[in-house]
Amino acid sequence: MSLTCSAWPRRPRPRPALFAAILCALAARPLQAQRPAPLDAFPAPTRPVASIVAPRWVDESTRDQLQEAELVLRALGVRAGMTVADIGAGDGYYVSHLVPLLGDSGRVFAVDVEPRYLAMLRDRVRQARWTTVDVRAGAGHDPRLPDASVDVALMIHMYHEITQPYGLLYHLAYALKPDALVGVVDMEAPPRQHGTPTPLLRCEFEALGYRFVRRDVLADGAYLVTFRAPTAATRVTSPAAVRERVSAAACAA
Repeated sequence: MSLTCSAWPRRPRPRPALFAAILCALAARPLQAQRPAPLDAFPAPTRPVASIVAPRWVDESTRDQLQEAELVLRALGVRAGMTVADIGAGDGYYVSHLVPLLGDSGRVFAVDVEPRYLAMLRDRVRQARWTTVDVRAGAGHDPRLPDASVDVALMIHMYHEITQPYGLLYHLAYALKPDALVGVVDMEAPPRQHGTPTPLLRCEFEALGYRFVRRDVLADGAYLVTFRAPTAATRVTSPAAVRERVSAAACAA
């Protein structure tokens, strides 16, 4: 027997009006029914997508000398106990900085789409005995993260390589906790030259309800652009709505 919101059983219940209203609201939620959505449900970006060429931007010692990870994580307010998703984690440079910073009560989702890089990540995690790191195989349109689990998401020198940015941002929004931050590190260069111009980056993020926070410049000339997670009111709740938003935004390189 199926129940409808207009025909509840008549036997006495504690606060029946409230009980019925809660169940009706739960039944009406459209979000989970439309996730996960396939890659072809989303519009393709109207700009080039760079090829994936290496698991790291530059060698780790040089990045440490420039204090890259330290400055980025400080700017994003990363601290002990948080859950951080490193999307496009490569061979684990940021993971190696996140583990001691987050401590035993924190957690790292290390996500990548390249099988070679995932193998490198798993080897590094195993050898270092990082028990707080969860290595995950993502997809070009979906980082495949648990709902409402992430305090901060990182995208380090990889946004220009995402084959389906709108699908990824759509799925990522559900994985972010309320008021979570997303930090994108990239170069002020065309996508074919392995960069993302800031106006293009903002256009694509803001089309899906993310809110621009600030732009910082790092020692090597790269930028860190910080966004805040979409609110319940601005979050896009279906691929069809994504297509409408993207068409209206008309983002182009």
